[in-house]
Amino acid sequence: MSRKRISLRQELPLLVWLVVVWGALWQDFSPGNLLFGALLAVGVARLFYLPPVELSGRFNILYAVPFALVFLWKVVVASAQVLYLATVRGPKVTNAVVAVRLRSHQDLIVTATGHVISLIPGSLVVEVDRSTSTLYLHALNITSPEDVEGLRNEVRSIEAGLIRIMGSREELEAVRMEAAA
Repeated sequence: MSRKRISLRQELPLLVWLVVVWGALWQDFSPGNLLFGALLAVGVARLFYLPPVELSGRFNILYAVPFALVFLWKVVVASAQVLYLATVRGPKVTNAVVAVRLRSHQDLIVTATGHVISLIPGSLVVEVDRSTSTLYLHALNITSPEDVEGLRNEVRSIEAGLIRIMGSREELEAVRMEAAA
């Protein structure tokens, strides 16, 4: 079965990312190592089917910087909360797996949202349903339906931030309309 040829413009972000990961894995960003990584990336992309990374063509630095600062603050606060839960509450902490349906159906936004959530201590993405853009999260200290809704709102807030940074114009408009309502 042959697959439709993907243009270099569509495939370039994936190739660049594979080269960066190669350099990071080897902890060597020398030109020779990156060139070898680039050759491997092209080989992998040609031999194996990898879906194209579809970019919206927009990146808003004015939203990216505050998002990064808020993210770092959330990591610090969540780290303190997890420390408290581990040392004071111990095995009495209640956990839950919570399904959160996202607005976006773009793989990039869904993946970025999942990674941001997983990098904040106390929650972890255990599964992603691509067909419905649903993240299934394991979260600490969920004791009530209000906690579940709070977690869902937090995840959708992070997704909205990522949409403001790099989502499509249609998604951005939907987030703006939702915020106005």
